[in-house]
Amino acid sequence: MNANNAPWPQLEAAAAAALSQAYAPYSNFRVGSAALTSDGRLISGCNVENAAYGVTLCAECAMIGQLFATGGGTLEHFVCFGQLEDGAMELITPCGRCRQLLFEHRGAALQIKTARGIVGINDLLPDAFGPQNLNA
Repeated sequence: MNANNAPWPQLEAAAAAALSQAYAPYSNFRVGSAALTSDGRLISGCNVENAAYGVTLCAECAMIGQLFATGGGTLEHFVCFGQLEDGAMELITPCGRCRQLLFEHRGAALQIKTARGIVGINDLLPDAFGPQNLNA
């Protein structure tokens, strides 16, 4: 599936729905993400903050948990929204930690919708560290 016929409206609706469920009492920055898997499942996640900031879950972390809880596979299309102070949503780009998660669980041609257009994971995380870097 190319970028022009990818299910972006469906993914955006799922990311917006996930964002509405976010738990963000400390930053007030709600995030929702959604992806289409290699077998056609739609998965999503929202951020879940914690008073011990280091154990906060990003929306992408929650989404990857759902990937495995619902059967595994790889990610084919991905989108992520953040909520602005005025309540409006905007496309956001995953943080470095989440880029690593997307890289690890990507399909061969993962497409990511960003504010600058559709990009591949190698555009967001060039020279990524992955399983190929570990000794067998």
